Amino acid sequence: MVPIPILDLALRRGFDLLVSTLTLTLSSPLFLLCVVSTRLLSPGPTFYRARRIGQNETVFAMYKFRTMVVDAESIGASLTAYDDPRITPIGRFLRRWKLDEIPQFINVLKGEMSIIGPRPEAPAYVKHYTKWQKQVLSVRPGITGPAQFVHRNEEEMLKGQTDPEAFYITCIMPQKIAIDLEYIQKRTLATDIWWLLKTVGGLFFLPTRKLKL
Repeated sequence: MVPIPILDLALRRGFDLLVSTLTLTLSSPLFLLCVVSTRLLSPGPTFYRARRIGQNETVFAMYKFRTMVVDAESIGASLTAYDDPRITPIGRFLRRWKLDEIPQFINVLKGEMSIIGPRPEAPAYVKHYTKWQKQVLSVRPGITGPAQFVHRNEEEMLKGQTDPEAFYITCIMPQKIAIDLEYIQKRTLATDIWWLLKTVGGLFFLPTRKLKL
């Protein structure tokens, strides 16, 4: 039996709260280590607040541990390519193991994000969405999901592009949105659990440098 929408929403929110609470609690020593390491090894603030578009086109601040030099956006492209010189040494380690995204579980607790869902985009990219593509904004954005998993080597794909922004907008972004829209149509709590397990497994067993579409 397919859950009715209200029950489905309640179950998914309960799943989000449970996973986020457990993750932040169990990873609290690691969270503290990331805070101290970022603070000591990279001058500047510990956290980076990225402006993102969420459900129903609501603007929110997505939290991450800072992995780039201060004011990185003012000295380069808004997209981050593989081996981007603006990434700090400690930031490269945090990105490799996705530790920089731990603070996003706080966004989940606040109800701004879900564990599984479309990855939130910056306003500069959402303005390029077609009416059909904007359907992806009907749900809470996620920390991970199908499109995020398929494009987990995105930074490497951008490397060497003469115009990374144009390549992202015309090639990568439409692919990601198409995957996310299909996910939204078919998602259940069971599929969300599957994508969470698949993402964790991929982190440890599928080296991102060798992945290709």
